[in-house]
Amino acid sequence: MNGKKVHSWFVAAIVLLAAAMLTPSAVLAHCDGMDGPVVKAAQKALSEENVNLVLIWVQPDDEPAIKTAFQKTLAVRKLSPEAKELADTYFFETLVRIHRAGEGAPYTGLKPVGRNLGRIIPAADKAIEQKKVEPLLDVLPAAAHAAIRNRFTEVLARRQFKTDDVQAGRAYVAAYVAFMHAAEGVHESGHGNAARHHEGGQSSEHHGPGVHQHSAQASGQHGASTCPLHGNPKEVHRETDDHAHQ
Repeated sequence: MNGKKVHSWFVAAIVLLAAAMLTPSAVLAHCDGMDGPVVKAAQKALSEENVNLVLIWVQPDDEPAIKTAFQKTLAVRKLSPEAKELADTYFFETLVRIHRAGEGAPYTGLKPVGRNLGRIIPAADKAIEQKKVEPLLDVLPAAAHAAIRNRFTEVLARRQFKTDDVQAGRAYVAAYVAFMHAAEGVHESGHGNAARHHEGGQSSEHHGPGVHQHSAQASGQHGASTCPLHGNPKEVHRETDDHAHQ
């Protein structure tokens, strides 16, 4: 391996590791929105009366709570248009709250449609929708392109899962969120910031609590170290390291 390749590998590794230590606020806010992926999944689940469409966004231990809330919502929303609106909002809030708790993040309410998510999150969603990652890569550091492309490829590979295959759905969600965190994290860290982070002497393994705060807050039931979106946080961090060292 020549000096130029070694340098490129080194820079890519530092950029991706710095991104892994961030918890981009735009990514967290994305799941809170009325136009975010969690609420969209809830709207489709209620329309089709299929709770499996939302179970992929929560931990297995939270399935009973979500199923109970779902059945209550289906019953109440049939009473009147007003009841439907109230019941739907109740379910959206319940789902997002439990989803956020699984990430170790506080629930701060549903966010309005059209809020500013910055440049990267909409671009990443559009890349998945259009199955074309190049426009997203154009606004990210070149050193991170290979790792971001790998995560993007995994998202597309896991996207086509059977509706009632909750386990496969959770695998897709894990890939989706990892892709979003990586893209936004790389963008926020920047090539220069990542390089300065390394030069400052911080270990590449010092992930700290910044990426995922996995707490025991969710509905009083979350005592595990597993995030519903990312799986075991150590596995996610190890995967980031693997991409960086390829």
